[in-house]
Amino acid sequence: MSSGRVELPAVSREVRLASYPGDDVTLDTFAFGESELSEPGEGQVVVRNDWMTLGSVARDQMNPDTKLPIPVFQPGVAMWGRTVGTVVRSNSDALAVGDLVEHFNGWREYAVGTAHEFFRRDRALLPGPEYFLSQGPTAWHGMVGTAEVREGDTVFVSGATNGVGALAGQIARLRGAKRVIGSTGSKAKIDFLVDELGFDAAFDYHDGPVAERLAELAPDGLDVVFDNVGGEQFEAAVAHAARGARFALCGVLSGQHGGGEGGSPRLPLMSAITKDLTLRGFATLHTPDQIEEWNARFGAWLGEDRIVFPHTVVEGGVDALPQAFLDLLDRKYSGTVLVRMS
Repeated sequence: MSSGRVELPAVSREVRLASYPGDDVTLDTFAFGESELSEPGEGQVVVRNDWMTLGSVARDQMNPDTKLPIPVFQPGVAMWGRTVGTVVRSNSDALAVGDLVEHFNGWREYAVGTAHEFFRRDRALLPGPEYFLSQGPTAWHGMVGTAEVREGDTVFVSGATNGVGALAGQIARLRGAKRVIGSTGSKAKIDFLVDELGFDAAFDYHDGPVAERLAELAPDGLDVVFDNVGGEQFEAAVAHAARGARFALCGVLSGQHGGGEGGSPRLPLMSAITKDLTLRGFATLHTPDQIEEWNARFGAWLGEDRIVFPHTVVEGGVDALPQAFLDLLDRKYSGTVLVRMS
């Protein structure tokens, strides 16, 4: 190792789960801590975390009874999340100092682990390291692999301004959808979907019954529904689905925060049967090959100006994470939420 290497701090600051929350997550749900930082052991690397993404799935990981197929957070222990960073120390032949890597040891300033816990990324593939944290793999899997969107479809994306929905709608258009409609929560976000992301139409779900808006914007019915919200929006989409419509069930934002019942919408079975509907849930677990495939496709589309990466950057590093997560749950952001860690 070079004698000109940067010095490591004595400790790495991190965010821990203080306790499992009740209906509402508050700042008291989190606690700050420090972990001793030292030179890497045999086969290990030290990574300075540069960017971290926040997702609403972390709310479910704060529930010890979650049904998601991923580990829940443990009180008193540092949380984890998807992150990209730079190798600053290496005691492994697999990774070199300066390599860009993606991993899941977020919510902390530095990550230490064996080299196989980190995935090298090609900096030249995308415009910036933060682009590797897009939620494109989930959007692609749901829209293409699950809903099987095709040319001529009329598509509805609920919760369309979150990181997944904003890309899912663009993917539908790139796959030949005839009309793409999104729901969101404000006039500014409507403009964002239509003017910046190329949705054909969008509406504020606060402005009257969702079923009426869908009937107005998609008079011939919906062929594909990419549902991030559940609740009334799911029920309205079922009511206005065309025969043979395909539903990709991605999330239940209306039921994740504040004890809402959005995760338990009514499904009129006779309507689903007579319309020959397909409803498929999918978990956001992706193989390395799927992620690499998305990054290559994403880079090509970006280079051709056929897609944009909608995201919000939050400054402040580890200190900013708890409040940024609360703001995410309160739907104050558009696109993927990225915290600049260093």
